[in-house]
Amino acid sequence: MTKHHKKLFALAAIASIGLSASTAFAQDVVVDGTGVIPYAIDARKTVTRSGAGLCWRTGYWTAAAAEAAPAGEFPVGCGCDPDIIPKDKCEAPPPAEPVAAEPVETPAAVVAEEKVRLNADFLFDFNQAVLKPEGRTALDDVAAQAKQLKLEVVIVTGHTDRIGGDAYNQRLSERRAATVKSYLVDQGLDASRVYTEGKGRTQPVTGTQCNNITARQALISCLQPDRRVDIEIIGTR
Repeated sequence: MTKHHKKLFALAAIASIGLSASTAFAQDVVVDGTGVIPYAIDARKTVTRSGAGLCWRTGYWTAAAAEAAPAGEFPVGCGCDPDIIPKDKCEAPPPAEPVAAEPVETPAAVVAEEKVRLNADFLFDFNQAVLKPEGRTALDDVAAQAKQLKLEVVIVTGHTDRIGGDAYNQRLSERRAATVKSYLVDQGLDASRVYTEGKGRTQPVTGTQCNNITARQALISCLQPDRRVDIEIIGTR
C-alpha cells in the first residue's frame, strides 16, 4: 500500500470513529482553551468540522470531557454532541424574576401658612394709600419671607377704622391692598398669585373701647388697631 493510500485509510478510520454521530450545531464552536479539549481545534480555538458539519473528536475525547470543556457559557459538547450532554447543561437558565425595587419615600412637602399683620399707620399716612419709606421696608421683609416658599397664594386684606362712611372706607381699604400688592410684585412675587380684598370698616378689632371718645384726634389714636393690612402667605417648604 502506498503512502498516499495509507493516509487516506487513516483519515477514513479517524472519520469512522471520530465524527460525532449526532447532528451538530451549525454555528462555530469556540473553546476557552483550558483543560482537556476533546475535539480538534484550529488556531482560532474553533472546533474543526468535517464537510458534513460534524466535529472531529481527538484521542482525548470522552463524554465527560465533552461535558466539562467550556465553550462560552455552555460545555463544548453542546455544540458537537448535544445528544449525549444533559439537556439542562445546554440551556440558559430562565431569567430571574425581577425584584421589585423598594419604594423610596420622598419627604412630603410641608404646608406653610404665614400671617402678617401690619399697622396701616406704619405703611400709610392717615387717610392715604401711598406707601411710606418704613412701609416699603416692612414689605421687603414680607417679600423675602414669601420667596422662601414654593408659593401658592398671597392674600392681602385692607382694613380701615369706622371714621367716615362705609363706601369711602371700602374704597380706601381696597386702594391700600392694591398698593401693597403692587409693591410685592415689584419685589419679584408672581402677580397671578397675589390677591387683594378690602374689608373697609366691617371688621374692627377695638370692640367698644373707643365708644366714649368724642375728640377727633383722640378717637383716631384709639382706633389705630382697626387700621391695618393683613397679609396671608400660603405655600410649601
